Amino acid sequence: MPSQTSPVLLKRIERSILLIRGTKVILDKDLGEMYGVETFNLNKAVKRNIDRFPPDFMFQLTRQEFNDLIFHFGISRWGGTRKLPYAFTELGVAMLSSVLNSKRAVRVNIQIMRVFVALREMLADHKELARKMGEMEKKYDHQFKAVFEAIRQLIMPQTSLQDKPRHQIGFKVE
Repeated sequence: MPSQTSPVLLKRIERSILLIRGTKVILDKDLGEMYGVETFNLNKAVKRNIDRFPPDFMFQLTRQEFNDLIFHFGISRWGGTRKLPYAFTELGVAMLSSVLNSKRAVRVNIQIMRVFVALREMLADHKELARKMGEMEKKYDHQFKAVFEAIRQLIMPQTSLQDKPRHQIGFKVE
């Protein structure tokens, strides 16, 4: 079945998926923009149906997580946000289609689900490639060790800035 989705929407969805608490999520603000509704109204619809959104479907960011996001993006693109944003997991996004009844929300939801599935398939492919490389390493002698190590570095996820030790900068007052 051919997809009739604009490449712009797919790129928007891909950019909106964040990794928070080890889970791929989309923030309420980004979902509101994609669905064409105000974030306030999206959250209001969710709160009216809160029993459909357990913690593995949706959670609210902590102040530290929110500050880390602002720092990561360089500037506050959240403007005058007074409340901490909600993050929706893949399951939460799927549940939104039962809460938001517009045709646009259903179309956008379908595309978001397709992007989540594509991401999951890419991760599975990486795991399979790593497994096959391990088998090849056992089969061949040590002369290819450097080649295998270089390939492993290319397919392994990059370490985040938070994994690196941070040095304090600035003046110290004694």
